[in-house]
Amino acid sequence: MLNLPEAKLKMRQSANSKLEVFDIIRKKYVSFTPEENVRQQFINYLINIKNFPASLIAVEKGLVINNLKKRFDAVAYNNKGKPIVLIEFKSPEIKINQAVFEQISVYNIKLRVKHLIVSNGIEHYCCKVNFEKGKISFLEDIPFYKELNFIE
Repeated sequence: MLNLPEAKLKMRQSANSKLEVFDIIRKKYVSFTPEENVRQQFINYLINIKNFPASLIAVEKGLVINNLKKRFDAVAYNNKGKPIVLIEFKSPEIKINQAVFEQISVYNIKLRVKHLIVSNGIEHYCCKVNFEKGKISFLEDIPFYKELNFIE
């Protein structure tokens, strides 16, 4: 059981009998894995509870870091198109540990967003990055979109 408000996900069986879920961001059906379940439930939470505009969320986008191709799970943009939140999802059986934070931090070398979110659907962490001081502080809750959109 995930520690998120349950979203009504649109499901179907694929031609090869695999379960698929409709991704509301990518506007297509994708394989329904435990990590994908967390992603879809969490994105619904961000949209429906924290008021993130669906049109300003991107999922599974690639980037190149030190000549290596990487792919982040999700990013939210402000109303000017600047990335403001980077999100990493794990399946519920994966513990959120230092390695997960190191993974999202590597992605953030390129994006330089001020807020990072990590979730396995059970535990959720949000932290604010202070690039000038080289510090990360954990927040008690995930901020509403309007609180993040105007922070520069």
